Amino acid sequence: MSGPDWIQTIVWIGLVLILGVVEIFTLDFIFIMLAAGAAGGLIAALLGAPWWLSALVAAALALLLLLLVRPRLLHALNRGADPHRTGIDGLVGLSGTVAVAFTSSSPGQVRLANGETWSARLAGPSTDRLPALGTPVVVESIEGSTAVVRIDQKDAS
Repeated sequence: MSGPDWIQTIVWIGLVLILGVVEIFTLDFIFIMLAAGAAGGLIAALLGAPWWLSALVAAALALLLLLLVRPRLLHALNRGADPHRTGIDGLVGLSGTVAVAFTSSSPGQVRLANGETWSARLAGPSTDRLPALGTPVVVESIEGSTAVVRIDQKDAS
């Protein structure tokens, strides 16, 4: 190999290594696909292709991998994910009961079915019917550290 061929080979090897290391820190399978494309460019360079053809091979391979392999890989990895909602998302729709009665001037507290007690306010603008102690409620949303609840009509009757 002459001088420029070695330089091209070293550049491709360096690119593969750099992109591989970046993938280790991002873990989103983009940089590993680019590294595989660079590996294709390296193989093309080792087979004697000019730099522009090596770059074309690298770009085409990386694009092909990004469009075809990465989505399937992500889908396969997410297949075993836990389908249950967690954190704040897991509280929406959860039932509970009024633990500290609501008043017109202050919010109350609710004890949720998971055992947690949250400060709460009623959903919507109307406060014509304030829930008493023990009234069943359902969480509609979480706003900061306050549960926004509505009276559970099916259990209240």
